[in-house]
Amino acid sequence: MAGPKRPRLGKELSELAIIRDGGMLIRHGKIDIVGPSDEIEKKAGDAEIIDLGGRLVLPGFVDAHTHLVFAGNRLDDFERRARGESYEQIAKVGGGIWSTVETTVEAKSGYGLTLDDELKILRVMQRLNQETPLEVVPTFLGAHAVPRDSSAGEYVDLVINEMLPRVAKERVAEFCDVFCELGYFDVEQSRKILSAAKKLGLKLRGHVDQLTNSGGAKLMAELGAATADHLEKTDEQGIAALKTANVQPVLLPGSVYALGSTSYPRARQMIEAGLAVVLATDFNPGSSPTPSIPMILSLACTQMKMSPAEAITASTINAAYSLNRGDIGSLEAGKAANVAVFDCGDYRELAYWFGLPQTHTIYVRGKRVR
Repeated sequence: MAGPKRPRLGKELSELAIIRDGGMLIRHGKIDIVGPSDEIEKKAGDAEIIDLGGRLVLPGFVDAHTHLVFAGNRLDDFERRARGESYEQIAKVGGGIWSTVETTVEAKSGYGLTLDDELKILRVMQRLNQETPLEVVPTFLGAHAVPRDSSAGEYVDLVINEMLPRVAKERVAEFCDVFCELGYFDVEQSRKILSAAKKLGLKLRGHVDQLTNSGGAKLMAELGAATADHLEKTDEQGIAALKTANVQPVLLPGSVYALGSTSYPRARQMIEAGLAVVLATDFNPGSSPTPSIPMILSLACTQMKMSPAEAITASTINAAYSLNRGDIGSLEAGKAANVAVFDCGDYRELAYWFGLPQTHTIYVRGKRVR
């Protein structure tokens, strides 16, 4: 994945820069040298030698859109969808986001919907960063749904006047997100929330154009957001707006699959327009209950007609840049030694085999964690 210090565009998404019989020298958690194994071995000195036996070695995956912290599950929603009910129908009878709120890696808050509970979720992410090898990039998603005891306008005021100032003061989030969708927060409400967040120094993301083409992609472009996520219903005008504003699209085919929909984002059109496409799991209990990026790679290739190479780029280096993490996402000298090893000899196997675990070893900053 070596290349320019920016996300990959167009044909660059297909250029994996694979080194056959390659190796790396890692010092103090960072990559020192990358090249042919025999050349690396000459410079290794007394370093520990790890022979990976011809396996596939890639940068560690970067999951740029998750809802990692939640409690409970949404089995009732799952059964209702299997009987043919829509996302909107399930929400109207008390399912959807609300059913998880009541039980209760980029990771989002949004399952609390009160000041204290949203802060609690963000603090859990801080603990995960401190206590596990997983690096979590926290996003405040207080505007995920409207509480039942509040109107949308009242809740928007609460988010802007109470939640966002506390989140910014305590520095528990890097990004602010909003669910801009019919029945949740409209474009004007979303603009108010994200504009307030931007003034407080938070970078912007957005759940947009998932169920309807409400103009969410254009809003993300207008506000200069880092990403626009979902985009299942985004049209040519929305794609053009994202390109003009240099906003990265984060595509979430797992949620399309899990909701029983066939309306996948226009990945090919976005790549051909020159957008730095990202793939992510949308791991959450309701609409995408999978943490498996290889499963997402399979869906990207079979349903959105991305190539295996494009899918890998979208879930490594492009995802890293979408989170302002240019020090990961590729195996290059000077970068953090976040490395994933797979039991296959060809990168295309990751998307080809699905439902089959292929992970052999994972290293985070040079230390084996699995």
